[in-house]
Amino acid sequence: MAELYNAAAPKKAANLSINSDLLRKTRELNINLSATLERALKEELSKREAAQWVEENRAAIKSYNDFVEQHGCFGDEFREF
Repeated sequence: MAELYNAAAPKKAANLSINSDLLRKTRELNINLSATLERALKEELSKREAAQWVEENRAAIKSYNDFVEQHGCFGDEFREF
């Protein structure tokens, strides 16, 4: 499977807006904003790419499921469980 993103790519500054109380409380607890945002974005990117893959392959998945429903799984005759 292809990499989700290039983890070795250089860092880039970005401006964003955040709730002031959330920011204050986060800073009080010494939470690393950059690392936390990167983790959250990686998780969101992973979810969305997975959903996109399912959508792009929906027809093939349905076709395979229909085949299995009619004919069984490949190798069923060799299963011993």
